[in-house]
Amino acid sequence: MTFAEFEQLPDPQFGRYEFRQGEPVIVGPPIFGHMKVQQMLRDLLDQAAGRACTEFGFRPVPEHEYRIADVGYCSTERWNAADPKGYFAGAPDLAVEILSPSNSKKEMLDKRKLCLENGSLEFWVVDLEHHQIEVSTQDGRTITFESGQQIPLFFTADAHLDVDMVFA
Repeated sequence: MTFAEFEQLPDPQFGRYEFRQGEPVIVGPPIFGHMKVQQMLRDLLDQAAGRACTEFGFRPVPEHEYRIADVGYCSTERWNAADPKGYFAGAPDLAVEILSPSNSKKEMLDKRKLCLENGSLEFWVVDLEHHQIEVSTQDGRTITFESGQQIPLFFTADAHLDVDMVFA
């Protein structure tokens, strides 16, 4: 399926579509706890530097892909350069996924690789059950942050995100 054909699909009755390797995939709606953490992350990132959005839709590659990050952040330069009549090109500077029961390990690994290879400087996976945030970077490093720790924010000098605040 082409992206033009994907755009013509009717809205699903339940959830929303992502476009993965040329195939439409219905993603179910998040539960309340997921939405609560999603909103908290957006608010905390906005306070730190602005330009964070929930349900951040993007085209990591020109064809056969349209993804949605639970939370995405991009620099002011990329934000201002984005075509308001099109889709965000490339992955956001920071892509955040909040684990849901429907997510597979392979899905998260594939999305992390796709994002980090196409514009993301960091890819975060938020584990609601264990109150942990896994941060992966373009250089192949992955660090897991837990309660009582702070995540350094690459986009703002000397700024950190308190892990406990995310799950408050």
